Amino acid sequence: MKWLLVLLPLAIALEHFMPARSLLIFVVAGLGIVPLASLMAQATGSLAARLGPGVGGLLNATFGNAAELIIALAALRSGLHDMVKASIAGTIIGNILFVLGLAMVIGGVRHGVQRYDAHAARTQATMLTLAVIALIMPAAYGALVPDPDAALSPISAWIAIALLLVYVANVGYTLAASRAANTRQAKAAATAAAEAATAAPQDVTPLHHSPQWSPKKAVLVLAAVSLGIIWLSEILVGAIEPASEELGLSDAFTGVFVLAVIGGAAEQATAIVAARQNRMDLAMSIALGASVQLALLVAPLLVLLSYFMGPHPMGLVFGPGLVILIVFSVLITGQITSDGRTDWLRGVQLLAVYLILAAVFFYVPDVSG
Repeated sequence: MKWLLVLLPLAIALEHFMPARSLLIFVVAGLGIVPLASLMAQATGSLAARLGPGVGGLLNATFGNAAELIIALAALRSGLHDMVKASIAGTIIGNILFVLGLAMVIGGVRHGVQRYDAHAARTQATMLTLAVIALIMPAAYGALVPDPDAALSPISAWIAIALLLVYVANVGYTLAASRAANTRQAKAAATAAAEAATAAPQDVTPLHHSPQWSPKKAVLVLAAVSLGIIWLSEILVGAIEPASEELGLSDAFTGVFVLAVIGGAAEQATAIVAARQNRMDLAMSIALGASVQLALLVAPLLVLLSYFMGPHPMGLVFGPGLVILIVFSVLITGQITSDGRTDWLRGVQLLAVYLILAAVFFYVPDVSG
């Protein structure tokens, strides 16, 4: 993806010298974010490897959806609250339907039936169900109460705080379980090595791993990439509305099925490659974990930060169309991922749901309301 870095100065030049070419600016800026997100993931991975599993896990959790968060903040500053909500919903369903479905198809065609940790998948699916409940309640309150506006803002704030607390608890639980598993694996490996050493001497050649970046280089790259994503996000958001009009797309479709894909392109590609390499555990962790991070970390953060970014904070009141979109997506994903096995047919089922939802949003512009 590194050759796509040339799009960063190109997007800046287009914005300054050809501001009327909104569609071209939108495409170039969107594609330019993809290699920056990939570099951010590489830098974060290098730091995580140096700092150990505890701090590394928190670092990965913090920067896992950094590109999406930066894009959403840029849209939030521009007052595009509906676009932000559509992007949040779109990234969630894109990860659990499109990315996971495509990973299952590619992995299933190449390897047949693939296995993964069913307990971990069910835990992630439960977290997504919790997020769905959090999204349904404000929408239901707004539909049932005659004048809900006065209470919806504090309700959204309290729900955002609750989701953040659940996310922190989930990170702590995951890290504790990971440390316990690593300890068991280390003890088993030590026992096996001791038994092998007493049995017969062996010529052991050390494994060579791909070199990691130094902490200084990783931090510098992380800082530079973050600035680049911030810059491109401002350009992208500035061009998104005229570009949508030029393409004849509604804001809802652009947010759910275009903007959502751009921010998570790097991690989406990683999940698909992992499935192709028969590492479905990793692919499942990326697809479901990214959606959990978005629903329990990014969305609540955006709600709380919106109180400091203008007179009208963004609430967690998603339109009925977006709520139904997320509910159906989480429902079928929970059913498909519950037994620890997958194949290409299950991937086709997830992709079919994604295409059905995309068709509805394309032909019914106000479905998100």
